[in-house]
Amino acid sequence: MKQPTLMQIDQLPVAQIEHGSRLRPVSEAAVESLIASINELGVMKDAIHVRKRKDGRFVLIAGAHRLEAARRLGWAEVPVKVWTDITDDWARLMEIDDNIAGAELSPLDTALFLAERKRLYEKLHPEARRGLAGAVARWDATDTMSVAFTTATAEKFSMTDRHVRRLIAAGERLDPRDVQLLRKAPRPVTLKDLGEIAKIGEPAERYDVVEALAEGHAKSASEARRKWREAKGATPVSDPVETELKALLTAWKRASKVARRRFVAAAGGELQRLLDDEAKMRGAP
Repeated sequence: MKQPTLMQIDQLPVAQIEHGSRLRPVSEAAVESLIASINELGVMKDAIHVRKRKDGRFVLIAGAHRLEAARRLGWAEVPVKVWTDITDDWARLMEIDDNIAGAELSPLDTALFLAERKRLYEKLHPEARRGLAGAVARWDATDTMSVAFTTATAEKFSMTDRHVRRLIAAGERLDPRDVQLLRKAPRPVTLKDLGEIAKIGEPAERYDVVEALAEGHAKSASEARRKWREAKGATPVSDPVETELKALLTAWKRASKVARRRFVAAAGGELQRLLDDEAKMRGAP
């Protein structure tokens, strides 16, 4: 494609900017926060990014909350950056990056944005897809994640590789119906919930687990899965990770203080990285 061109247009009438399709709905809380900021500062901090199509229409790329805030404030015009010679994929990537970098996203929205970003990244960079020399050694046989993408994304948004992988795995697993229902859940859907849903292989179970969360019948995805198995009369499936965890805890409890100190000295660097990783996950949107 041609190199994207930034036009010399600094303002556009609010009424001329079309929303187009968006990856997430506008958040009422985010719009109110923006209005309060604009009223306090007297300016909109960031310009809205707009695409000028060949038919002359102006379609929003990034800044849906800023545009809605301007509408509610009764502004006739808004500060803009207008782009031409761009593809739908390029516009979508800008929307995704603008939201991930600047918005307070929920775990659900972050997972959806990252999953879509991975799809577009690998479409634009086919050489980054799994299967290149060296990639297989870093992933197990069931992992389709692009090493190049996760590394680049982790650096871009100050996340760990593991955090990015977990979010994308969850986002790729959800279909539009799941997303619509989870947005209605009375309790905020957590990264742990999304990770649990991502493990589900049977569509019928996933649908029931998502509905249980959406209707408030379960406090977590793991609880919903347990209830689903009980209702089906199924024997709970042993979690291999949980089995490994119990073995590690048992070995730690049985070890002497001297052995524990030697273990920490030997594995301290890896333990610190894992602790930092967990701290970022707990503090992430």
